[in-house]
Amino acid sequence: MDGKTLPGVPGHSGLPFADSAAGALLDADGVIIGWTAAAAELFSLPAEQVCGRPAVELLAAPATGAEARAGHPEAAWYGEALVRTGRGEDMGVVFHVLPLAAAAGAGRYFVLWAPAGTVDRWRQDQAFTRELFLQDRLGLAVFDADLRLVRTNTHLLPYTGLLPDLRHRCLGDFLEPDGAAAVEGRLREVLRTGRPLILSEETVRTIEDPGDGAVMAISAFRLQAPDGQVFGVTALFTDVTEQRRSDERLAILHHATAAVGGSLSVAGTGEELAAVLVPRLADLAVVEIAEAVFRGEEPAPGEDGLLPLRRTAAAGERAAEVPAGSVVAADAGCAPAVGHAPASMTAPLRARGIFLGRVTVRRGPGRSDYTPADLDLLCEIAARAALALDNSRRYTREHRAAVGLQRSLLPPAQAETVAVTTSGFYLPADTATGVGGDWFDVIPLSSARVALVAGDVVGHGLAATATMGRLRTAVRTLADLDLEPDELMVHLDDLVSQLRDEPNEPGEPGGPTGPGGPVRPSRLTRSDEDGADEDGPDGGHRADPVGATCLYAVYDPVSRYCAMVSAGHPPPAVVDPDGTVSYVPLNPGPPLGVNGLPFEVTEVELTPGSLLVLYTDGLIEGRDSDLDEGMAELRRRLSRTGAATAPLRELGQEIISARPPHQLADDVTLLLARTHAVPSGNTAVWPVDADPVAVARVRQEAARQLRAWGLEELVFTTELVLSELVTNAIRHAGGPVEVRLIRAGQLTCEVSDPSATQPRMRRALLTDEGGRGLYLVAQLTSRWGSRYTRHGKTIWAEQPLPDTPQPQSG
Repeated sequence: MDGKTLPGVPGHSGLPFADSAAGALLDADGVIIGWTAAAAELFSLPAEQVCGRPAVELLAAPATGAEARAGHPEAAWYGEALVRTGRGEDMGVVFHVLPLAAAAGAGRYFVLWAPAGTVDRWRQDQAFTRELFLQDRLGLAVFDADLRLVRTNTHLLPYTGLLPDLRHRCLGDFLEPDGAAAVEGRLREVLRTGRPLILSEETVRTIEDPGDGAVMAISAFRLQAPDGQVFGVTALFTDVTEQRRSDERLAILHHATAAVGGSLSVAGTGEELAAVLVPRLADLAVVEIAEAVFRGEEPAPGEDGLLPLRRTAAAGERAAEVPAGSVVAADAGCAPAVGHAPASMTAPLRARGIFLGRVTVRRGPGRSDYTPADLDLLCEIAARAALALDNSRRYTREHRAAVGLQRSLLPPAQAETVAVTTSGFYLPADTATGVGGDWFDVIPLSSARVALVAGDVVGHGLAATATMGRLRTAVRTLADLDLEPDELMVHLDDLVSQLRDEPNEPGEPGGPTGPGGPVRPSRLTRSDEDGADEDGPDGGHRADPVGATCLYAVYDPVSRYCAMVSAGHPPPAVVDPDGTVSYVPLNPGPPLGVNGLPFEVTEVELTPGSLLVLYTDGLIEGRDSDLDEGMAELRRRLSRTGAATAPLRELGQEIISARPPHQLADDVTLLLARTHAVPSGNTAVWPVDADPVAVARVRQEAARQLRAWGLEELVFTTELVLSELVTNAIRHAGGPVEVRLIRAGQLTCEVSDPSATQPRMRRALLTDEGGRGLYLVAQLTSRWGSRYTRHGKTIWAEQPLPDTPQPQSG
């Protein structure tokens, strides 16, 4: 038989199955002279049954490789055989024949037996272990119980900085302490518990070449002998650095996409972009945006081909040292690039082919250089940020136009009348739906009185602004009729109801409906990146209900009383000259548009020099506070020392400065009115009998009073006006009749009677004997009119005082 030797295996100690295989001792003739307990168990044959018998008698079939190789009787050989066991079964085995040294007995052999399947597994285990240590895609290390390296492959860690020979080394000999301690801590846990470690990630750096380090996924299991003794641990190191960096870049992209879309402010978008890049991608991030973008315009280079950029945001180390702005050529910065130093790179902010600015990032010492993948990431973030920036630019353009329209519909901020000195403020909220419909107004009335108005239309956008303009015009028209406050509010309520019932589009029978009927759109549309308007699901603009709140107050400087009525509007505050602050105890009616419910008038007497504060709910209601807290805060600001006498402009700026636009839930409107009083010596009142003879006495009394006031120039005109008005009152209304003169910025003549019939001026024919009285009054005075009172009506006429300019209306 052809024997096969096992080269490099001295004796039997190197056999893979020597420690647990069955054994037999043969003499030179092949007779069994010794039999191990393991052999007896394997073959179910006790020693007494096999000793003294030739070994070949155990075979069920001739063995292969059963003789020594010719010429080499001292060499070991092995083969395969089929053995008949004591159980009567045939078992395939692998045998190994080992010639014994002369000292142990010449001509003797030791035979080792093992089941064929077991040997196959041993061979597979050997091949697996050998090939595992030859792999170059993962690191393999065997540690002893003290975590010293026993064996490694050549790619334990896939970068420079390793020692040439790692045997008998600890991880701390070539890794930085933090990483070494973290890995060893996990390996000790495996040694202690026996629980395998599966893909636990740690960042490790070599002492010689730390850099950014490598992220290793570590798996480990404990090594122990058959008797249970633990003698080491095996660990697999897989480099997942690039995978983790890809995950980090993807996370940065997602985070940046979510962050830069949260603001419609150009500056806010730039700040969010800079903040999201530090520290994940850079130690310093600078965002520069073209000046024109802040005005809502498309950037265009000047005649010199240069485009000015403003430093909009800077985040990270030494951000304060970044210049406030720069100038670039029209085509500069339009392409992404890594800077002269690999630790910086720049990407353009470009949307719809328009260059809006650029973003530059830098890394400090100790961090790795930027890679092409990092530049691709920055370009993708910049592209998404540019879309958000362009949306902010276009929103800014629309917002500026809407705010401009809103401000054009409001009265002048400062107004001075005989009754009050006022200062108004409007602060639009920075919301995606556009400006709201808040307004204030100061309306001069007859007899030196003044109407103060504050209102708030439901919703935001151009529709709300347009509705505000219509309501403000309506209030001024109704105020010109000198209606009582509650009556004026009823008419205004009817108007809002009519607006609410109008169809959604001109000519359409109806439209989107809301509570109480159809509603009109009230939204400032904001274009998306393709320039399309934001529509509702049915393709039409979204609609908001038409409604409003309003406060209307009439102050009379003669009586010093202020009559006011509220339609769902918060009450005004009153600051007395001594600094006491209180809110007028109004009984507010329903908001405008509810229909059919009455409004209650509240009258308060105001000390001269008092401050009347009207506002909309945006001033007292925030995103995180309720009305009560807001009113308490307003009271606190109005109660500060000196507020009662402070310049109105200064006080108003102080109040609204506490409400930054980005924190506002709604627009803010504030109207401050400091009250004046007409001295009692500047008025004169006479009752008049219902007798035409009394007209002469009225002329005499009026002339005497005007001379006492030094208004001799107005005597003749006043006598004519009073004669016409008193005569008409006596003729058409009877008595009692009352005449009042008021000197307050101008001369006002009033004639009151019990009739509710309004006078009407007409053009008399040449043949008519009368009908020219009111026409004459209109020609002699600067303004005239009539108003209803609780006891009838009052006809009034105004004349400018000599050398005194007429007061400007609000």
